[in-house]
Amino acid sequence: MTSQLIVQVAVDKPLRQFFDYAWSVEQLGRKPAIGQIVEVPFGRGSLIGVVVQVSNHSKLEPSKLKAVAQLAPFPALDKSLMQLMAFTSNYYIHGLGETLLPSIPQYWKKPKNWLKQQSALAEEAAISQPLHDQQIENGSKSKSLKTPILSDALNPEQAAALKKLKSKKQTNSANGFSVTLLQGRTGSGKTAVFLNWLASILVEKNAQVLILVPEINLTPQLERSVRAHFPSHTMAVLHSALPEKKRGMAWYAAQTGRAQIILGTRLAVLTPIPNLKAIVVDEEHDASYKQQEGTRYSARDLAVWRAHQQQIAIVLSSATPSLETWLAVQNGRYELIKLNQRAQGGTMPEVCLIDLNDKNNQSTSTKKIHLSKPLANAIDANLQKKQQSLVLINRRGYAPVLSCLSCGWLSQCPQCSAYLVLHKPGVITAKPVLSCHHCGLVKPVPRSCPSCGDVDLRPIGQGTQKIEDTIGLAWPAARVLRIDADSSRRGRGAEQMMQAIHAGEVDIIIGTQMIAKGHDYQNISLVGVLDADARLYSHDFRAPERLFAQLIQVAGRAGRADRAESAYLEVSPKDALSTAANIGGIIYIETRHPEAAVFQFLIQHDVDGFLAHLAIEREEAQLPPFSFQALIHAEGKSLSKALEFLIELKQEIVSNLLPEQKITIYDPVAKSMVRIAGSDRAQLVIEATHRNQLQVVLDQIDGLLRAQSQGRISKKDKIRWSIERDPALI
Repeated sequence: MTSQLIVQVAVDKPLRQFFDYAWSVEQLGRKPAIGQIVEVPFGRGSLIGVVVQVSNHSKLEPSKLKAVAQLAPFPALDKSLMQLMAFTSNYYIHGLGETLLPSIPQYWKKPKNWLKQQSALAEEAAISQPLHDQQIENGSKSKSLKTPILSDALNPEQAAALKKLKSKKQTNSANGFSVTLLQGRTGSGKTAVFLNWLASILVEKNAQVLILVPEINLTPQLERSVRAHFPSHTMAVLHSALPEKKRGMAWYAAQTGRAQIILGTRLAVLTPIPNLKAIVVDEEHDASYKQQEGTRYSARDLAVWRAHQQQIAIVLSSATPSLETWLAVQNGRYELIKLNQRAQGGTMPEVCLIDLNDKNNQSTSTKKIHLSKPLANAIDANLQKKQQSLVLINRRGYAPVLSCLSCGWLSQCPQCSAYLVLHKPGVITAKPVLSCHHCGLVKPVPRSCPSCGDVDLRPIGQGTQKIEDTIGLAWPAARVLRIDADSSRRGRGAEQMMQAIHAGEVDIIIGTQMIAKGHDYQNISLVGVLDADARLYSHDFRAPERLFAQLIQVAGRAGRADRAESAYLEVSPKDALSTAANIGGIIYIETRHPEAAVFQFLIQHDVDGFLAHLAIEREEAQLPPFSFQALIHAEGKSLSKALEFLIELKQEIVSNLLPEQKITIYDPVAKSMVRIAGSDRAQLVIEATHRNQLQVVLDQIDGLLRAQSQGRISKKDKIRWSIERDPALI
């Protein structure tokens, strides 16, 4: 045993244990503290770690202890963040190091940058200058920034909502915690309300606030609004698309308290914010808040836990709240503030279902396009009125699959249980290619069928590129813009394309779900949704909820401003023209199942009615949130080995680990997408009626699996495994 100063350090390895290191005050210049980021020798190299314990004792002999090499040049992570990390690690059954280290920007995990930035950081801390220009991407400052949103500019409904929010206690007192759902129609001005609320909090000296957004492409628009509203405040923007150094400096500004406003995607919830006073989760229902690799946390749920831990207020904002959040309101756990009017006076768009079973609605023969007659006619009318149309199809590429008409060959990915998608030449490739959207494999398009040699290969189905081509042929004079992950990756970025739409430089916008939410389009009066039924066929029990939210969101892109002349053409001409003056926009949805509940509630814009209907269905089936689930993932070189691994695990759980816990363990099955990147995947679903019961069993399973594994790979059969709490997909 030794009595020298010892620290336990967590590193990013699939291990539950910490590692002991000697701490030299003389060499490092200060005493150790929990939360300090350090470089430590590890194996034959070195790693970045975080100090999680400090003591005077170690089980290792003094001669065997290695010493901490160096200390990062900024303060230790604050106590509340370390508590959040510990909770996240325990709840999501992941090592603390695996949870903590990935949240630190890559720039600060390179010790060479520590010395490089040490003097600069000290100087910045001394003068405490804002980081306005440093945190904006080149070109992201819009020439037409909106004017600051002032409290007296709010309509009466918004002002009442703001008053109710401001009436809550906003200090870190014992009664400071509250969760409020700010539920409002699309275009009702939820952003203006929560920005004015945050303004009332930021008057407190040194106060910091956190705003979460679900996706990177939603960040620039909200960033502009925030900067316009808070021109004298320092803001740090955090998301994975930022350059490495810029993200690192933004994180540092938040961690040192210099940034008063932190705006970011899901990882920002794990950012050190020592003076955090309020949190906003925008579009709280969005599935993008769920991390899908590593520690599979829900940023929304962690934001609520963080607010509770620090006894501060949190606002969850959405036009279509998740069922979990909506039920929390119904049960009295969360408060509700509703906005029922559009902020600028516009009316909600009319929803028209186009029944594709009706031959009269099928594609027009005069225009060889893949649109129903009513939608094609509506686009015609909209172009004549010089207003914008938006066409949504949630599938990128030209066609989902390439087929041989002679032998039936299909463009199957050799590494995945998926088809290679046909992509035409464009900003991504100079020639047509077949690409897998799961493993990233790219192959040239074969000149003839690989199976029979026939040269007659045909694309099946349609994606954004195909719709772009056919719309371009049908309306050659129209200015058509496609926005999807491919078109925004290079050339004109998503933000530049959004600016072109706002500037009126586009007539018809074609895109995937990335154009459907959060964007404040002022001249779109027509929205068309293609292939809306695709999600209804999904195995995911949450599919109707997600489809409804997406359709409400995309419908909300139409009629954002109140225009009596809003263009549309009706499915039933005889009765729609009479209501034209009262419609701010219209959305056409092509479907073969118009009677489905998701569409019937959508017609009425009845969000609460749909969620109530959904709650009844879920409760009858005892599906979340009326039960709690976890997945044990397993993947290996063969599906039989992955299933065998899970079958043996189930037998061991049932025989040894469940004497007192009321748990349902289902039989292992292959995943819906069985093979990805050469690995076959299977899953085991575990379900409980109480959250704590599930926690106990998962901890036991984690210990059992770790005892049989090296890291997260089983010693027998080399199966890679992981545990996921509250899975987004089953």
